[in-house]
Amino acid sequence: MILLTLQNVNKSFVMNEVLKDVNLTLQTGQRMGLVGVNGSGKSTLFKLISGAMEPDSGTIALVKGTTVGMLTQDADIQSELTIQQELERVFEPVRQMEARLRQMEAEMAEKHDDPAAFEQLSHAYTRLTDRFEDTGGYEWPSRIQGVLAGLGFARGRETQPASLLSGGEKTRLCLARLLLTQPDLLMLDEPTNHLDLASTQWLEETLKKYRGTVLVISHDRYFLNSVCDCMAELSMKRLTQYQGNYDRFAVQRQANLERQLKEYKLQQVEIARQEAIIARYRMYNREKSIKAAESREKRLEKLERLEKPVSEQKVRFNFTARRRTGDDVLMVKDLSKGFEGRTLFEHLDLHLRAGDRVAIIGPNGVGKTTLLNIIAGQLAADHGTVTFGSNVDLGYYDQQQAQLHPDKDVLNELWDDFPRLEMDRIRGVLALFLLTGDDVFQPVGTLSGGERGRVALAKLMLKQDNLLLLDEPTNHLDMDSREVLEGALEDFEGTILTVSHDRYFINKVATKVIEMRPDGAMEYLGNYDDYLEKKRILEAVEAEAALGGMTRTQIDKEKRRARLAKESEKALKQRLKQAESDIAATEQAISDLEGQMGLPEIYANPSESARVAREHREAQEKLDALYELWEALSEAVAEG
Repeated sequence: MILLTLQNVNKSFVMNEVLKDVNLTLQTGQRMGLVGVNGSGKSTLFKLISGAMEPDSGTIALVKGTTVGMLTQDADIQSELTIQQELERVFEPVRQMEARLRQMEAEMAEKHDDPAAFEQLSHAYTRLTDRFEDTGGYEWPSRIQGVLAGLGFARGRETQPASLLSGGEKTRLCLARLLLTQPDLLMLDEPTNHLDLASTQWLEETLKKYRGTVLVISHDRYFLNSVCDCMAELSMKRLTQYQGNYDRFAVQRQANLERQLKEYKLQQVEIARQEAIIARYRMYNREKSIKAAESREKRLEKLERLEKPVSEQKVRFNFTARRRTGDDVLMVKDLSKGFEGRTLFEHLDLHLRAGDRVAIIGPNGVGKTTLLNIIAGQLAADHGTVTFGSNVDLGYYDQQQAQLHPDKDVLNELWDDFPRLEMDRIRGVLALFLLTGDDVFQPVGTLSGGERGRVALAKLMLKQDNLLLLDEPTNHLDMDSREVLEGALEDFEGTILTVSHDRYFINKVATKVIEMRPDGAMEYLGNYDDYLEKKRILEAVEAEAALGGMTRTQIDKEKRRARLAKESEKALKQRLKQAESDIAATEQAISDLEGQMGLPEIYANPSESARVAREHREAQEKLDALYELWEALSEAVAEG
């Protein structure tokens, strides 16, 4: 069933047209990802759908009675309530029902001597109890605890005033409140921005099971791949829908662009041909030819001309190293660091060799950025050493862009660091990062987060260092810029150490993943998907070890032995005798099949040969199972 429809929606701000003839259809239960470059109008579209803003023209239709919940990037929690109380507000109707039930219980105790009144009250109590259970009356406390844990709120923080939370924590609390409310249409604007990897994975699983419909804006391509079954892109003021997750969307978008460009070129060729014919007819200057020319001109005027497809401008850059390092690039030994009595990490070792691409992951607050700051020489370690190999030139991309000067204009931010370069060279580099014209004279402090990130990347590119420390390099970058950055790093011949929550980025760039935890660090070869698989295997091994060191096969044998112990001695002996008989029959069948394999008529017939081989394999598997059963039965009889 169609839940949401947009038809020919237009929106402008003064003279700036943001959305033009936007059409959208969203089915009940779909999980749609909305993407587009920064400033393309995604948040504006969200406000229009939620009713927070009116379109200039066009229609937006929601199924009657649909509840809508929207998470914005600006948290709206201002009250003095605690975290727990903020979330309990979601369940106020259920809590009122619970209070009424307690009140009715007291009333029934008082009316026990009045059978008629007691029976009437009892029926009302039963009806209210059913409603209470249907609305999850017994579940809401555990649901609150579950969503708090899933979104990374440590146990014990429930009594903290919500107004004292940081901006990112307030956004997470708003997300928790929305998930508990469970609106029919859940609209999320960059929900993973303030989540660590564990919380992001929890949110993915929650949204995949969500009973309603989801519309999400996100730059997290891994998240979109995991959650979404359809996509929509805002580009050049218009919206295009696609089926499938982000990877399928990327392929379809490229195919669409190529098809549209081909159709446009073919139409331009045909228009040029018709115009040449018209010109030739007019050149004849005869009545008949002039009429033919006018007829063709009318047809040409009525032709619906295709717009030339234009892809959004993309950042274009690459990283080069001005010299090669030795084989050993970075050695970190027994490193420890803490603040105000709290240890972030200790006894940490790290060894980077030339060409390594290492991604550091872990929960928020474990010290990932602190580690990079120590390696970059911006912080002192409490204990341990950081040693660089020969010919190492260190370049550091700080996610806070603290090395940029807010009062300088963009041009001088680069030129002051590279005074030997000509202005045209500096402006050319900035143009690669889409900073052109008067943009280069803006103060750095007035730039958006994405623009500041591009300035920092431009400086890093010009330095030509051979060891890059990158702290959340994809933050604030749109998807196209992220893809260009990934390509540039893949082609980089130096060494990379990066902290990132962007799993798609890690999959593209990393050849090694280091997971930092409060209790230490663990190294995994491969990218993020390899890390997940190896961690799953490791956890399975640890789970088996926790079961007394037994393997899965040993556990299955123990379960079977326990079942057999419940049978009588007579029944066990009968089953043992039957097992021995089945073994003898199966061994004879195997012997017969092996005899058939040697027959010329079987050997020469491929289909018969395959049949005999299959039956032999199945009989052998049956014999193995019978021997296991015989062994278990023999032990059970001996113990009996």
